[in-house]
Amino acid sequence: MAQEVDHKLLREDFDAGPSSYDEVIPGLFLGNLTAATDIKWLKETKINYILTVDSCPLPRKIQELLPNLTVMYIQVTDLPREDLLTHFGDSYEFINHALETSNRILVHCYFGISRSATLVIAYLMKKYGKSFFNAFEVVKEKRHCVEPNAGFLAQLKLYEEMSFDIDNTNVQFKMYRLQIAADKVRKAKILPQNCAELIKPDPALTTIRPEPTVYRCKKCRRIVASVSNILPHVPKEKQIWRHISTKRTSKQSKPVHEPLDLQKKDENQPVEFCTKILFVEPMAWMPDITHNVEGKLNCPKCSTKLGSFSWIAGSQCPCGSKIAPAFYLVPSKVDWSNAVQNVQVTV
Repeated sequence: MAQEVDHKLLREDFDAGPSSYDEVIPGLFLGNLTAATDIKWLKETKINYILTVDSCPLPRKIQELLPNLTVMYIQVTDLPREDLLTHFGDSYEFINHALETSNRILVHCYFGISRSATLVIAYLMKKYGKSFFNAFEVVKEKRHCVEPNAGFLAQLKLYEEMSFDIDNTNVQFKMYRLQIAADKVRKAKILPQNCAELIKPDPALTTIRPEPTVYRCKKCRRIVASVSNILPHVPKEKQIWRHISTKRTSKQSKPVHEPLDLQKKDENQPVEFCTKILFVEPMAWMPDITHNVEGKLNCPKCSTKLGSFSWIAGSQCPCGSKIAPAFYLVPSKVDWSNAVQNVQVTV
């Protein structure tokens, strides 16, 4: 019986092409895998630092032939929903150390177009305080083929909004991380252990600096959320991360000079948040959220249904906003309280 032929294309079926590289700023090169494995060019150019952002690390033989080479590897595939944002800090430190010690560095991915370009753009943004657009233009001028995918463009824009750092209080960043976790839940049907830090502590058990503004179960008065757990949204809000495809495409959903609107509002106009549904962060008192894709959120003390959750389908607010993943409380089931008289220790 003839063996079934697997027609699925593998990484080895694609050729990175001839050696391709460009010097973006003095000492900082951006290129493809072929350049990173070109021993002759690496020696001639005196490259002694290599940052690889790819699905596979740099071949070991490169380090064996260049014993003074310092390398860093970030495992990321070129898909819009892949997380590069949380690697911006480490990659910045690696690139900056190389340049400040008068070394020469090559940042590369497979083609030198999307992933590596994203890291170089992020570096220029933080190093020189450049906007995403200005940093992109600098890189594009030096290497015309750069084209970060739509997801990486959105991450760069969010990076600019967070002032070139990771701001764990930023609502868009919280939603970004929840979406990454949701993609993993979609595949595994449970929340992976490496996403456990997304589950916030039970606000009712907080004994050190408890927040003065909380939400309580209307029936038993048990604290179920602090104001910092709320994920505010505006009516008819288009959630950015839901509308980024999981597939790589050569066509961007938006032109590069307008990557994706991260719901930035005019600072002179007050923002009116919707109050019809209270979307919150996942919290420790919600036991079902770690091993179920969707379900109810019941008060942990009196078992009254307070809301629901859905990692994948999300929830449609009456205001027209679709939030996914969604963990929400029904306003009529909870009371807002602006003073914590006694921190409850309940289960």
